[in-house]
Amino acid sequence: MKHLHNKTLEIVLNSSDQERIASIRKFKWIGYTQATKIMKKLDVLMNYPRSHRMPNMLLVGDSNNGKTVLLNRFSRLNESHLKSETNELVCPIIMIQAPPEPDEKRFYNSILEALYAPYKSSEKIEMRQTRVIHLLKKVETKMLIIDEIHHVLAGNMSKQRTFLNVIKYLSNELKISIVCSGTRDAFNAIQTDPQLANRFVPTVLKKWRNDEGYLRLLASFETVLPLKEPSLLVEPSLSKKILLKSEGLIGEISKILELSTILAIESGIEKINKNIIDNIDYISPGDRRKMIHKI
Repeated sequence: MKHLHNKTLEIVLNSSDQERIASIRKFKWIGYTQATKIMKKLDVLMNYPRSHRMPNMLLVGDSNNGKTVLLNRFSRLNESHLKSETNELVCPIIMIQAPPEPDEKRFYNSILEALYAPYKSSEKIEMRQTRVIHLLKKVETKMLIIDEIHHVLAGNMSKQRTFLNVIKYLSNELKISIVCSGTRDAFNAIQTDPQLANRFVPTVLKKWRNDEGYLRLLASFETVLPLKEPSLLVEPSLSKKILLKSEGLIGEISKILELSTILAIESGIEKINKNIIDNIDYISPGDRRKMIHKI
């Protein structure tokens, strides 16, 4: 079983079928070139010298193509800690999800919740804003990540402008980098404010294509799939099939491989082949959209 990573090999040798199935359902970070490049950009932003005009990033990509996973990974690599000399809390990164609609109060609430700071529903917005700024300075936050920023578009133009002004104000007041993430609609959301559009440099997380990078990704996946036999996922017949079904989205690629691994274990075949992929309980994103239109 030379095709397996050492930790995966240990699981295969010492686990029951059900334990192997449970292990494949647990999240595993698979590094890849595009993610590494973006992580380096994020690292530069987080450690950028404070100035009156901090650089920001707008991470854009299709739904289920790894944006949130990547940002969560970066946050975990820079997790909160206590200063050894003072025992004071330091939170280098605060990551929140944009509220379902552009609501200033809910936005501040999300930051306060991320800091485990209590708040009262009766507290005025101005007081929340002051407290958020005070707390972020106190815990020495270097970066604020706002995921699902395309939610801004759920409000009318007045609410959109107010919400985007809040982001701009925090960036100016705190002198920290802000990273916004979302679908292609996120680009439209930021573009509604010319000043923000100039500050937020778009970084696109592209869909996967049938190239060397994609084959390296499949090879990496194969080392962590707890199967006794090599599947040779990089072979054209399999790699093209997986790419076609997933529509080039890494979240879909991961789900296809998860379901295929489970079926391979349950059937006793112990490897992924075309027949296994054809028989998993999986519906491609395009077919899901068609099903909705037929309802």
